[in-house]
Amino acid sequence: MFAYIVRRLALMLLTLIGISIVIFVLLRVVPGNIVDILFDAAGMVDPADKADLQRQLGLDQPIVVQYLHWIAGLLHGDLGYSFVSEKPALQEILPRIPITARLAAFALLFSASIGIPLGVLSAVYQGTRLDYALRVISLSGLSLPSFWLGLLILMASVAMFDSIPIFNPDPKTFGEMFSTYCLPSMAVGFRSSALTMRITRSSMLEVLRQDYIRTARAKGASNASVNFHHALKNAILPVITVVGIEAAFLIGGLIVTETVFNIPGIARFLVEAIRWRDYPIVQNLVMIIAVVVVSANFIVDMLYAVFDPRVRYSE
Repeated sequence: MFAYIVRRLALMLLTLIGISIVIFVLLRVVPGNIVDILFDAAGMVDPADKADLQRQLGLDQPIVVQYLHWIAGLLHGDLGYSFVSEKPALQEILPRIPITARLAAFALLFSASIGIPLGVLSAVYQGTRLDYALRVISLSGLSLPSFWLGLLILMASVAMFDSIPIFNPDPKTFGEMFSTYCLPSMAVGFRSSALTMRITRSSMLEVLRQDYIRTARAKGASNASVNFHHALKNAILPVITVVGIEAAFLIGGLIVTETVFNIPGIARFLVEAIRWRDYPIVQNLVMIIAVVVVSANFIVDMLYAVFDPRVRYSE
C-alpha cells in the first residue's frame, strides 16, 4: 500500500509538471498577448513603447526562461503579478478561492444527497411508475445545460419574488451561506445529481441480481437491510468514482454558473483573465484546478481501499 501511494504521488507530480508546460506553451502560442491588446485598443502603435512594455512584463525573454522564472516563483510561493491590476497574483486569487470552494461543496452535496437516494429508489422499484418518472428526471438533468437552468431559476425568482438572488460575499452564519449558495449550487449540481442517480441505479440493479442478495432475502432479512446494508454497500464503488470525477470537473459548470449569478469566484475570474491574456493569473488558476483534479482522483483511489477491503494495491 505504501509503495502504491509513493508511485501515485510521483505520478501526480509528473502530471502537474506536464500540465504546467502545456498551459505555459499554449498561452504563448495563441496569437496576441496583453501588450498587443492594449496597443490595439489605443489605436496607435509606437514600437519603442511596445518593446519597453514587453520588457517590463518579461515577455521579451525566451519562453524557456519565462517558464523557469515562473516555476521558481511557485516553489518560493511567489505567483507573480497580474498584468491587468498590477497586484500580486496571490492577492487576486486568494479571496476568490473560498467563494468557488463553497459553491462547489454545496453543488457536490446537492448532487450526492439527491442522486444516490433517488438512484436506490429507482433500482428497488424497477419497472414501476416511480422508476420511469425518476429516469425522465435524470435524463432531463443530463440534457439541460447548467447556464440555461440558472437562467430559468433567475426568471422564476423574478416572477415569484420580483427580485433576483443577491450574492453575499461574506456570510456570517450557515443560514446566510446556505441562502447565498443554494440556488447556484442547484443549477450546477442538477446535472451531477442526474448522472449520480443513473450510475447508482445501474450499479444497484447489477448487485440486486447477485446470489448473496437472494440468500439474504431467503434468510428473512428485511428489505431495508438488503437494499442498504448488503446491496448499496457493494454498489457504492462506481458511485464514488463518479462523485469524485464530478467534484474534480465541477469547475466547468461553475464558469457559466458564476457568470449567470454574478458570483466573483475563480471560475469567472479565469475567463476574464484569458480574455485579457493575463498570463500569471491564468497559469496559476489552471495549476490550482489541476491540483484539485489530480488530488480528487487520488482520494477516490484511496476510498476504494476503505469501502472495499478486497481491493489491494500491492501488485
